[in-house]
Amino acid sequence: MKRALIITYYWTPAGGPGVQRWLKFVKYFREFGVEPIVYAPENPNYPLVDANFSSEIPSDIEIIKQPINEPYRFAKLFSKKKTKQISSGIISKKEISAMEKLMLYVRGNFFIPDARVGWVKPSVEFLSKYIAENNVDVIITTGPPHSLHLIGMQLKKELKVKWIADFRDPWTTIHYHKSLRLNKTSERKHKELEALVLKSADIITVTSPTTKKEFEMITETPIEVITNGFDISEKIEFEMDSTFSISHIGSLLSERNPEVLWKMLAEICKENSSFKKDLQLKFAGALSVEVKQSLESFKLLENCEFLGYVSHSEALKMQHQSQVLLLVEINSAETRAIIPGKLFEYLASKRPIIAMGPKESDIEGIITETKSGKFFSYWDDDELKAEILQLYAAFKSGNLGIASEGIEKYSRRELTKQMASLILNLKK
Repeated sequence: MKRALIITYYWTPAGGPGVQRWLKFVKYFREFGVEPIVYAPENPNYPLVDANFSSEIPSDIEIIKQPINEPYRFAKLFSKKKTKQISSGIISKKEISAMEKLMLYVRGNFFIPDARVGWVKPSVEFLSKYIAENNVDVIITTGPPHSLHLIGMQLKKELKVKWIADFRDPWTTIHYHKSLRLNKTSERKHKELEALVLKSADIITVTSPTTKKEFEMITETPIEVITNGFDISEKIEFEMDSTFSISHIGSLLSERNPEVLWKMLAEICKENSSFKKDLQLKFAGALSVEVKQSLESFKLLENCEFLGYVSHSEALKMQHQSQVLLLVEINSAETRAIIPGKLFEYLASKRPIIAMGPKESDIEGIITETKSGKFFSYWDDDELKAEILQLYAAFKSGNLGIASEGIEKYSRRELTKQMASLILNLKK
């Protein structure tokens, strides 16, 4: 059995999608010949917390923790709300205060590649000693935060240990990178570090085909696509919503605001009083001010239910009981590579999906392949309206559902098998 040291910032009790990828790999690794060891911060600053994830960690897994100095802790002294938003990636472009501009400038230019870069040096010192005293066959770093890849790069250089760099999201092409108010020197340093990491790793894993294509233009290091996925959990007890519920699970940021959808729903409400009575928009997760303002301007607030952050188990139940599931990505070329983790859990719920995002999005390929719903660009007004009316007609007749295909390949156990195969086939 090979021993893999996993270096991650997001670990329980963190909530949200960032923690789930490697929590699930750790959960199933032993079935496929890999013994995981987890290295995580002792005192992290998590914007979301979900203690329920802790129950999924095998009881005898070795977990190592070391302190981290969190700049966001000090930033909270100035603006607790803005700090939480920025650390979560919620950056509004419509109304940005002088304080927020300053925080973004400091975040982008003084902490490269990110605010956790101060954890690199002490982690390298600690883990160098740990690896010298313990058998470790491979180290794995997962980002964001991408500063963790600098830990892996340094350990590989010093100890000649095998290293897999896992990118849950892109680096310099991620949608919020341009919002960091980078000067030219900082922008160049980001790209230099990105290239250095990509060229130094033994294997790179990414979560989307587009990210693989982008990275292949920078490096000749082998790159494998291992997406996020869904866990085949115990039977979920639920009753279908009696309303025509359209549910979105996860944050809706300022730029992730599908006004074309709100417009279509408002139009149908005006044309059909029955639809207006039946419609229920359910939101679980943080919503930006801009999204709520849009819903208000289209007179949809009375049809909305704002649940705030819910636990993962509650989110799964909500996905199963909703009539339709909504997935929205920012309408930007930079987000074509983003495949939200919730898409795979949406697949597992087997409810019709309405997905919106940029043209040539990797999301569209998965939805089309699995026959799990329809994907629309932000300009597909007529097609979107027709789909909503078709789904509503099926709801009224009691026949709303889908016959999806081939979703098993996205189960966490199957994906762990793929990741374990990469580890086991690494040559010393």
